[in-house]
Amino acid sequence: MNAALVSEGLAVAQTTILESPLQTDWLSRGQQAVMNTYQHFPVVLEKGEGCYLWDIQGKRYLDFVSGIAVNSLGHAHPALTEALATQCAQLMHCSNLYWNTPQIELAETLTEASGFAQVFFCNSGAESIEAALKLARKYSVSRYNEQRTQVIAMQNSFHGRTYGAMSLTGQGKYHAGYAPLVPDIVHVPINNLEALNAAISEQTCAIVIEPIQGEGGIKLANPDYLKVIRSICDEQDILLIFDEVQTGIGRTGKLFAFEWTGVRPDIITLAKGLGGGFPIGAMMASAKVAPSFNPGDHASTFGGNPLACTAAKVVLNVLLEQDGLLNVMEQGAYLSQKLTALKVKYPEKIVDVRGMKFMQGIEFSQPVAPIVEKCMAQGLLVVGAGPNVIRLVPPLIATEAHIDEALAILESALSEN
Repeated sequence: MNAALVSEGLAVAQTTILESPLQTDWLSRGQQAVMNTYQHFPVVLEKGEGCYLWDIQGKRYLDFVSGIAVNSLGHAHPALTEALATQCAQLMHCSNLYWNTPQIELAETLTEASGFAQVFFCNSGAESIEAALKLARKYSVSRYNEQRTQVIAMQNSFHGRTYGAMSLTGQGKYHAGYAPLVPDIVHVPINNLEALNAAISEQTCAIVIEPIQGEGGIKLANPDYLKVIRSICDEQDILLIFDEVQTGIGRTGKLFAFEWTGVRPDIITLAKGLGGGFPIGAMMASAKVAPSFNPGDHASTFGGNPLACTAAKVVLNVLLEQDGLLNVMEQGAYLSQKLTALKVKYPEKIVDVRGMKFMQGIEFSQPVAPIVEKCMAQGLLVVGAGPNVIRLVPPLIATEAHIDEALAILESALSEN
């Protein structure tokens, strides 16, 4: 790593979060006008470039949160900003009563790259999950009977905040105060075939799983477990749904995480990194399942709008045509190597390191909130995944130098904690 960069990074790391009348004013205004649904850090961000963000006081942060796996090309990527500006001047929105060219082109790229038959566009991961739920139940009810609506999901999972997505989520803390939830959803422990088999009934229409549980602490589904589920689904005509909202679009080094497993789902959900920061979600389905939707069955006013699809086209071009996936493979391996070495160095603090490429979790023997705060004070943004796990999901353009800088700050925070 370049010595000047090390020096600069550590100089930033030694700067604490400063309070100023400017910051205090913005924080006060935000707290007054915005609903209290997030536990905000006392930082107001103003601009970004590449893998870095700056707050309104000019303090720089190395961003290993990337909008929680959203800013796949980092910040202010030249190709992305140029394409959006051009499209904005041409056509921002039109109703889905009409076709638009970016939507068709993006759909062609996604289906060709994935092998799925057709795609439905929406605006977020939760919306893509809702679309998958509706499609699965529509398929099952129309082919069998109105009682075949049960969906099996995993304990410790996270699928979103809308009612269907929240009901699928296998963490009780997200359910508190919102009963009754969407019915006919049951949860089983991940990687437990006995529990899964016990839950399956004649009313089961779908099984939903994240290849890697993100909010659940970066826990991987066992490929052999997934292969058995695929066999069960084939035998009983149960639909297998992969939630790849966080794992998809290059985060694990392949365009989709299911490519690592040897298992192809019937339905896949995408969002987060697909638009590189511009809101877009997608649900894709196989040729067997996709025709279950007919005009009027589902819709999204802003889904597949020209701006969102233009952003996604740029992201996919960088990943598929400009060696973006290769960078994730190479730098992701380097990140894993560095994290493993850190675990060896701090065995009393680090319980486990797990994940794939640019989706890594570090499990600690203590709550991670103080470590996250110390990293932020020293110029590194990281995010938790449960009380004892720090999640690293850097932009897919991150380099060895960025990883070295991030790990130097993280180790400094560990040594203080």
